[in-house]
Amino acid sequence: MLDVKRLRVLREVSLRGSFSAAAEALSYTQSAVSQQIAALEREAGTVLVERRARGVQLTDAGRALVAHADVILARLVDAEAELEAIAGLRGGRLRIVSFPTAGATIAPLAIARFRERHPGVELTLAPREPDEGLDCLKAGECDIALTLEAGFAPISDPAIARHRLLDDPMYLCLPAGHRLAERARVRLADLAEDSWIVGTTGRCPDGVVLERACRAAGFEPRVAFQSDDYNAIQGFVAAGVGVCLIPDLALVAVRDDVVIRYLEGIAPARHVLAATLAGGYLGPAAAAMLDILREIGTEWVARQGALARAG
Repeated sequence: MLDVKRLRVLREVSLRGSFSAAAEALSYTQSAVSQQIAALEREAGTVLVERRARGVQLTDAGRALVAHADVILARLVDAEAELEAIAGLRGGRLRIVSFPTAGATIAPLAIARFRERHPGVELTLAPREPDEGLDCLKAGECDIALTLEAGFAPISDPAIARHRLLDDPMYLCLPAGHRLAERARVRLADLAEDSWIVGTTGRCPDGVVLERACRAAGFEPRVAFQSDDYNAIQGFVAAGVGVCLIPDLALVAVRDDVVIRYLEGIAPARHVLAATLAGGYLGPAAAAMLDILREIGTEWVARQGALARAG
């Protein structure tokens, strides 16, 4: 039978790319890591890691075993959580990761409400980009991941259970002196000749939402700069580098030298989700937090509607 501790060592070797880096991450010696891998190879009956001059590379068998190891280790975390939760919501822990804009808006509201109702549970919140949060979830490093998807490109990973919280509509961010700044609502097609500031490709669906919306309006956006920091993006817009679409969750703080405008028609939006491990044990604390996150999501959408009617 394969040893679970050795599976964890193999996963670290896969993630770090060398025995020395894995040893540092695990607080092992390099020789101990090498011995653990050698023992695991004997248990598996095949070579799992190819030693090379510049690090190591997993064999096909090694990669297959790591894929199973992720699931096995996550299930062990579930089992530990279930044991901790036997006493209900009077103890235990709940680990959450969140993409930045949710981490600054809906996550603090949810955590405050959870602590009022269940003060005995230890809560942690760590920042992660949307795709990184899903990786943490599958690795058993968190219980709930707040993440994003574009509506036309939903998360299709069978290991992930999706819990939709709210739609996060996009607004137009313009320099205060822009030719369209005096309009209450702006047609996207009127910005075909402008330069755009977008998020970093692959880290967030915002850029995909922008591209799809612009193509629907009849043009390809000309990208002037990329950033994942909405404070920085507002700075670039204020400086006249370009314009951008900015989600509602990022409008907690708006600079005086930019203006936020509604788009005509149906605004493009991204979907905010709470993700959990599909088929995994969902303890009382995680289930209670999901209920609270849905409450917060419903309240946030009601607030959006009130602002839209006022505008």
